[in-house]
Amino acid sequence: MFSKACQYGIKASVYIASQSELGNRVSLKDIAYNINSPEAFTAKILHQLAKQNILSSLKGPNGGFGIPEGNAEKIKLSNIVAAIDGDSIYNGCALGFDSCNVLQPCPMHNKFFDIRENLKEMLENTSLSELANGLDGGMSFLKR
Repeated sequence: MFSKACQYGIKASVYIASQSELGNRVSLKDIAYNINSPEAFTAKILHQLAKQNILSSLKGPNGGFGIPEGNAEKIKLSNIVAAIDGDSIYNGCALGFDSCNVLQPCPMHNKFFDIRENLKEMLENTSLSELANGLDGGMSFLKR
């Protein structure tokens, strides 16, 4: 459903949010290890999220990635998905056709419409803070 970049972006953002709530900035190496992702690919994704002001990035010995205090509650998953994958998840065809609409629907168009709307609502209403709290409480995991 999400691109691999978007999956890593969500995982990394949740991890960074959990560490930021503890007052920690995290290094690229630490993030990649804790979400089980390739460092170089993760670096590209994190810089993309920093450009969109979803994450903050500081260079130097006390640098790393973080989320300013209180911002994890304001950042919704839809912000991350939009920054990495754009809006294709809301508009794309379930069967992968270039064009799929009410006038020329694919066989799944009408059934997939409700799923897309529910997904959009979930992404717009789920904050990084909410997911980080589940991680901190041991109720969810970023790595297997």
